[in-house]
Amino acid sequence: MLVDSHCHLDFPDFAEDLDAIVGRAVEAGVGHMLTICTHVTKFGQVLAVAERFPQVTCTVGIHPHEAGAEPAVTAAQLVEKAQHPKVIGFGETGLDYFYDHSPREEQQRSFRAHLMAAREAQLPVVVHTRDADDDTVRILGEEMAAGAFPGLIHCFSSSRELAEKAVEMGLYISLSGILTFKKSEELRETARAVPLDRLLVETDAPYLAPVPKRGKRNEPAFVAHTAAVLAEVKGVSVREIEEATTANFFRLFRKAPRPAALAAE
Repeated sequence: MLVDSHCHLDFPDFAEDLDAIVGRAVEAGVGHMLTICTHVTKFGQVLAVAERFPQVTCTVGIHPHEAGAEPAVTAAQLVEKAQHPKVIGFGETGLDYFYDHSPREEQQRSFRAHLMAAREAQLPVVVHTRDADDDTVRILGEEMAAGAFPGLIHCFSSSRELAEKAVEMGLYISLSGILTFKKSEELRETARAVPLDRLLVETDAPYLAPVPKRGKRNEPAFVAHTAAVLAEVKGVSVREIEEATTANFFRLFRKAPRPAALAAE
């Protein structure tokens, strides 16, 4: 089986055919989907999707784009919301200096609150970073120094140096459909260098559909295309990628309910 470690099933793009979307994912061998919160004010909608499907869990958090518009949250407030059994992590959070939709100081404040929550609850934090490698590494390092926490860099498209530093800090790297794009050779080289036991796969659906679905609405079933390219990059079988990335997901997201087939292992 495969796990889509990052999708947005509460987005309007899926409102009319969500049952079919999840059904196609299951048929494609995607046994678990993690739907990601981007607005804490819309957390109820995210949680409702997770509660609707046994194969879906969720996170709670504020995307860096929304850090200036959403109400400021404390680590304690995030930890409280994560008491629900369907909530298995925090985020997505982080820094996005490419768009700068929110003031950088607000992004950094929000980022630290999520990292503090991850440390307190020992649940993974889902990190978004774009054009902000230096500050991302600095803040992660400073917060790690105060106490370790689990987490991952999602939709990884940054430098090999950032990947190496993240792995050194104990974080995982999640690869999206960007891995399959023709111009992503540098990313494929980075993926080749990251240990297989630190890799996850994701769709970031409805965005970033992988080749050969590029240009279409992305959905969790398409994570299989990213896994196939990752197998080529690593020089292993698709089955090995499926087994490794699934094991990595459940090792990282320890609160996620393991499917019966895996629970027996």
